[in-house]
Amino acid sequence: MLRIAVPNKGSLSGPAADMLHEAGYRQRRESKELRIVDPGNDVEFFYLRPRDIAIYVSSGRLDIGITGRDLLVDSGADAEEILPLGFARSTFRFAGKPGTASGIEDLKGRTIATSYEGIVARHLADSDVDASVVHLDGAVETAIELGVAGVIADVVETGTSLRNAGLEVFGEPIMKSEAIVIRRTGSDAEEPKVQQFLRRLQGVLVARTYVMMDYDCRVEQLEKAVALTPGLESPTVSPLHNEGWVAVRAMVPAKEAQQIMDDLYAIGARAILTTAIHACRL
Repeated sequence: MLRIAVPNKGSLSGPAADMLHEAGYRQRRESKELRIVDPGNDVEFFYLRPRDIAIYVSSGRLDIGITGRDLLVDSGADAEEILPLGFARSTFRFAGKPGTASGIEDLKGRTIATSYEGIVARHLADSDVDASVVHLDGAVETAIELGVAGVIADVVETGTSLRNAGLEVFGEPIMKSEAIVIRRTGSDAEEPKVQQFLRRLQGVLVARTYVMMDYDCRVEQLEKAVALTPGLESPTVSPLHNEGWVAVRAMVPAKEAQQIMDDLYAIGARAILTTAIHACRL
């Protein structure tokens, strides 16, 4: 069986389970379940702390796992990213009291508090900046107020908690993170079960990104219509019973669907409708 690590809690857990369910995999019904078997798909899922997943995968005990890019880098584990999943996006940045620094070059000799010591240490080394890193679990904003550090490095989403603590971000982002699928570095990239798993997740990503659009248009407007809805390879065009009219079907980006419908209507297309895509293979 393919052995897969899945986050058991936190911001990664729910979206990961939803995506796996959409991909046709059985998922746990209770949060207390730490392992389930999906015999129909020949897969075994292990529900682990997100921070531990890269370690388990790098050991070879588990074949692949879903975790955050930030957690993979911070772990230093011998594992690599093979597919970004598009959820749990975040940005990792430095922050401090207003005027503390303008960029990473101003951090030489400073003390930086963070829950992601591995990420910060690597970033400082890559930038040739000599600074001290203090590891703290949980919220790190109070480290500055209590004098433990002069700067913090943390995940920033809206920045509200930093502003409430009287802090501001500075410099370029340290890294941008999202949920990813990982494997042990050097493992077989073409293993059939792994490839099937990745194809299913890619199908979910496409299904979430596109909708199917159908409409009728006159033949003389077909080229303009096709330019608006080129599809992935090309749209499907079928003649209608009424001479001079055709039916067109194509996949279009979901976020652009309303504007495309307006543009099609403007050139004379009618009976325009969209439908959700629940699964696909490209």
